[in-house]
Amino acid sequence: MSTNPLKPESMAAKRVLVTGSSRGIGADTVSYFAAAGARVAINFRNKEARALKLAAKIAEDGGEAITVGADLTDPASVAQLFERIQSEFGGLDVLVLNASGGMEGGMAADYAMTLNRDAQLNVLTSAVPLLAPGSRVVFVTSHQAHFIHTTETMPEYVPVALSKRAGEDALRALIPELDEKGIEFVVVSGDMIEGTITATLLERANPGAISSRKESAGRLYNVGEFAAEVALAAVEPIPENHTRYVGDISDFGPVD
Repeated sequence: MSTNPLKPESMAAKRVLVTGSSRGIGADTVSYFAAAGARVAINFRNKEARALKLAAKIAEDGGEAITVGADLTDPASVAQLFERIQSEFGGLDVLVLNASGGMEGGMAADYAMTLNRDAQLNVLTSAVPLLAPGSRVVFVTSHQAHFIHTTETMPEYVPVALSKRAGEDALRALIPELDEKGIEFVVVSGDMIEGTITATLLERANPGAISSRKESAGRLYNVGEFAAEVALAAVEPIPENHTRYVGDISDFGPVD
């Protein structure tokens, strides 16, 4: 983790769910929230041991965390997830849609779209009854996905990028409805992040891809640095276009 960007107790009494938070960006993000006083829910699909270890570390540091397993592509599992959140927290103040995928081996051909579009939309619509006016939803994506319709990316990443952008578009379509309910929405878009599963899989499929992108960008954020930006997106003013860009975007565009 990097230095916590959130001030101590700045999230006191806030109830937070970060999807896909047993490791990587999600784990660091949920740790920043907890250290700032939030009650956090660590969501995992099959990494329960990691989730429990993270929850124990948060508790050891004086924070409060619960672990909630769920397969986000299964509506019944998502329903159980929010039943647990309602039971434990009584509602939500921050929902971070961090979980994503599509480069894993052995998955169905439509898995990327199922997870990155359909599941994201279902998770948000299922969360709405728990989100009061003043609450915020943060959707995490990449520049390669956000700009996929105007800027080419690595061939190996195209299916994921298209599905992530489809998910973003589906969520953005809900902004008018969310506005009516007083629920804020922001997208956090970043370049490839060093140390993530996606970067590892991309490098495996296309050796040199990450180092090449790093040379072009000048630098790439690491997991802790990007997670800090995701955490800040939950509290800082939302840009007019509902998009928080992390890092250089000169190689991408045009900006929405």
